[in-house]
Amino acid sequence: MLIYAVCGAGIGTSVLLKANAERALSMLGIGAEVQAVSIADARGTHRMAQVVLATPEIVDQLTGIPAEIIAIKNIFDLAELGEKLKESLG
Repeated sequence: MLIYAVCGAGIGTSVLLKANAERALSMLGIGAEVQAVSIADARGTHRMAQVVLATPEIVDQLTGIPAEIIAIKNIFDLAELGEKLKESLG
């Protein structure tokens, strides 16, 4: 399972989202690879993720990607991340 944590440039919010998604997945006992990527990388990659995590502000820029897009309101809220990942992957 591949999950993208996405932000505009792929070096700020996405890195924090990746780290917290990995923590939430670990707490759920779900194994998955999480990569921090930019919007451009998420749209143009040859290896598409099954799930894309992003803040609500950029979700519209990800339309058309053949993956489930999950909007995360608070990237530091492990409960929100865990709940949404469990709903998607569970």
